Amino acid sequence: MKFRIGLGIDVHQLSKDRDLFLGGIKIASEKGCIAHSDGDVLLHAICDALLGAANLRDIGFHFPDNSDEFKNIDSKILLSRTCNLLYSKGYKIENIDSTVCLEKPKIKDYIPEMIKTIAKVINISEDCISIKATTTEKLGFTGREEGVVALAVVSISKE
Repeated sequence: MKFRIGLGIDVHQLSKDRDLFLGGIKIASEKGCIAHSDGDVLLHAICDALLGAANLRDIGFHFPDNSDEFKNIDSKILLSRTCNLLYSKGYKIENIDSTVCLEKPKIKDYIPEMIKTIAKVINISEDCISIKATTTEKLGFTGREEGVVALAVVSISKE
């Protein structure tokens, strides 16, 4: 069996006139992500990690932010399409480890629902998905509540 590892990162600016989506769910927040899609940085980072692990380029290559097809698209659709690409190449997703860096709102109470949502989209066990939350202790653009960052590491396998 062949194992591969992928790393993904996504960053979005925050704005008061947008909804905040993380891990496929809407989060109660005063600010949301400025983006061509729904701006779900966590799902975007996971997509990039999966694509990278399979050597299938990146999320911008497959879902360009200048295409009307992806304007305001639900990022769960992007994740599903990403997984279908991997599955078509014979890959299996083994696990996902991710971190969301956001000063506020605090998202720890949303994490179980995010895990459940992602597991359903990907069709893997919830115990194969880890989501952690952190802040930058008021430092940098995340600390000033100007943006949000998500990082994801994935392992995939192929017979």
